[in-house]
Amino acid sequence: MWNSFKISDYEGMIAETIRINGHEGKPIRAYLARPLGAGPYPGITLIPHMPGWDEWLRETARRFAAHGFSVICPNIFEDFGDGTPPEVSKRSMESGGATDKNVMEDVDASLAFLRNQTTSNGKVGVIGMCSGGRHTFLAAATLDGIDAAVDCWGGGVISPPEKLSPARPVAPIDYAEGIKCPILGIFGNEDVMPTPEEVNQTEEVLKKFGKTYEFHRYDGAGHGFWYYDRAPYRQEQAMDAWNKTLEFFDKYLK
Repeated sequence: MWNSFKISDYEGMIAETIRINGHEGKPIRAYLARPLGAGPYPGITLIPHMPGWDEWLRETARRFAAHGFSVICPNIFEDFGDGTPPEVSKRSMESGGATDKNVMEDVDASLAFLRNQTTSNGKVGVIGMCSGGRHTFLAAATLDGIDAAVDCWGGGVISPPEKLSPARPVAPIDYAEGIKCPILGIFGNEDVMPTPEEVNQTEEVLKKFGKTYEFHRYDGAGHGFWYYDRAPYRQEQAMDAWNKTLEFFDKYLK
């Protein structure tokens, strides 16, 4: 929970860019933020959103690290070259985007990295926003060994056939039966991707398959309401959702 620490507690972290072997065994960059100390600490893979492997994600990784998690954020856009986050994400979109196959391999490699750390408690979660929320749902449904997943306004979890593509050939909802971990969903009721109706449909599918989940929906909030560097930011809704996310990860990972 926010501001729940004692001011007498020691706090320290290290944050740096590292390399791991990602999709097809290729080296990719990743941003790692972890508490200093012997641990043990649970791990979180933070999946990038479409704005790119950006500064907001680095700040978010450090925020989770300050709350006792080892966090890795892989550069799922490695194949699209160097440059600023907007430049690289623009090239990605122009090329059809990172493929689901490659992203899942990058996420799987990130989870393995976290589990193999000497400070790990053996538990790992995933979280993503926007397209990263979609990838989080897909990871929870198709990858093994995930203990908790948080989908923040993931658009495209439900997708009609005409919106599928070579990079995204299957709608993640079609894999929902394979989900093995609890899922937390964070959504704004003014969002259009996903719409409230699509969130309802996702919930019905999770109910149908008997999955463990909790969804929180916020009035007065649309897409990306955690993004304090942009107009959609909603302070009250964002902080409530942040606390629910921290509580969820504490429950299932610590």
